[in-house]
Amino acid sequence: MPTQLKQAKAGTITPEMEKAAAHESMDVHELRVNIARGVAILPKNINHDFDRIRAIGLGLKTKVNANLGTSGECIDVHREEQKLEAALRAGTDSLMDLSTGGDLEKLRRMFLDKGPTMLGTVPIYGLAVRMAEKGRPMHQMTPEDLFQEIENQCMQGVDYITVHCGVTRDSLRRLESSRRVMPCVSRGGSMHMQWISYNKRENPLYEHFDYLLEIAARFDVTLSLGDGFRPGCIEDSLDGAQLEELMILAELARRAYARDVQVMIEGPGHVPLNEIKAQVQLQKKLCGNAPFYVLGPLPTDIAAGYDHITSAIGGALAGAAGADFLCYVTPAEHLCIPDEDDVYQGVMAARIAAHIADLSKGLPGAREQDLQMSHCRQALDWEGMIKYALDPELVRRRMQLARDGQTCTMCGKLCAVKCAEESLKSQKQQG
Repeated sequence: MPTQLKQAKAGTITPEMEKAAAHESMDVHELRVNIARGVAILPKNINHDFDRIRAIGLGLKTKVNANLGTSGECIDVHREEQKLEAALRAGTDSLMDLSTGGDLEKLRRMFLDKGPTMLGTVPIYGLAVRMAEKGRPMHQMTPEDLFQEIENQCMQGVDYITVHCGVTRDSLRRLESSRRVMPCVSRGGSMHMQWISYNKRENPLYEHFDYLLEIAARFDVTLSLGDGFRPGCIEDSLDGAQLEELMILAELARRAYARDVQVMIEGPGHVPLNEIKAQVQLQKKLCGNAPFYVLGPLPTDIAAGYDHITSAIGGALAGAAGADFLCYVTPAEHLCIPDEDDVYQGVMAARIAAHIADLSKGLPGAREQDLQMSHCRQALDWEGMIKYALDPELVRRRMQLARDGQTCTMCGKLCAVKCAEESLKSQKQQG
């Protein structure tokens, strides 16, 4: 079956494009054109049926992803089901299964079956777990091992995969000559670093990129070109290692597009606020406006416990500058594996950032929701305020009306909205 990109290039509007366009204030013909140009993607594996079909890219709402999954230190499938439910309740557009502990195939199947959204993975995590179970260190991985894992996950139904193709022998030499405080904070990136260093060979994902494209095209899996050398602290932002990798990803993105494989570019990471806009614009320029997927970015390193707030600040600015897809960060970032409440807060913080970005981009429909909320506040229409809030559950739970039954307990009789309305009404009667 041809990929969404190949069909878009041929002028075909697919049922998936129609569903994705219905979620947006975008005509389906415009969406098809943007997919055909490679400035929008529609991640949808041919083996995965789900309801919340979303497109990502130019002219579309800024989307949000929630990372879930076990670790070797915390293997609890029931807990992952609770986290999945929290992410969906908070309104995530996408899920990523980053599990590194337990029965990974069973976990992926659970996320595929119970999650009505696109699902992404990092295939090398699965391979690392399988090799550890056999007592084999990662440097003994063969290219065949890696591509077999990728093919198995694509066959299972994963919609997009993070692949660290830009961690190459050249980019590793650039890293070794840099003065980074934190050389590598990407798990997948560090695994490829170890393999390259030990085997003195090129990264199989880069050396055999055409074979990777063949697998992705067969199942219409979108490639998320991972930033293995993303800055892990603001001191390392926009250095030679990051730029070297980005230029490699730009080259690979062009090759993927030529083979009708959908692609997005992953971005930082930790970035000072004054550099965020420039980094987004640089990625867009180098990568032909391919959709940009950012983790955060986090504009400070010292907010442990509050990094969902930090990332919302950075994400809003990145989205306004053109980033298309925000990976949430939870309050547990840098500290521990997140729980159900962390997941909910992380998704909500990212959704706030995404909406702020959409307002800045002037996307149709974004400003209208804010205007409706303002009208409800002016009318002291509490049910309306609940309806138009991003988190209606929280608003209903926290809402406390004063004794007059109209105003809230913050102002009561001194409510500015009510006083101003009464003043204007009196003036009108006198005038």
